[in-house]
Amino acid sequence: MTTDLNIPGSQATPAIQSDWQAGRLAMQGDSYPENSYELFDQVIGWVEHFLDQESRPLALELELVYLNTSSVKAMMDIFDLLEEAHLGGREIGVTWRYDARNERIAELAEEFREDCSFPFAITPARVGA
Repeated sequence: MTTDLNIPGSQATPAIQSDWQAGRLAMQGDSYPENSYELFDQVIGWVEHFLDQESRPLALELELVYLNTSSVKAMMDIFDLLEEAHLGGREIGVTWRYDARNERIAELAEEFREDCSFPFAITPARVGA
């Protein structure tokens, strides 16, 4: 028995939803919380627990717009967990949708992808979608 995350977004924090049954974790919005560890500890804990308890695939769906330095560090920790699971034979996938007018976030996603060997799609979101 596990608890899914359903963290509403704010001006400074992304909305975060997890679906244990579907093997899915989604984050949307800006991420520059005052205490990123407080926010992301829950997310990292959920990912660790899922990877420990399940053998099913895990999909990460991102629509992050802006990340501050500590949010980038937390995302690196999450991607490290996913990479380790992938190297251990787990099916992992990341889809990062971004606003085509925001090239900086596409570049950031590209930097993350360079360190990952699992499928990592970076796709422009439909404007106005």
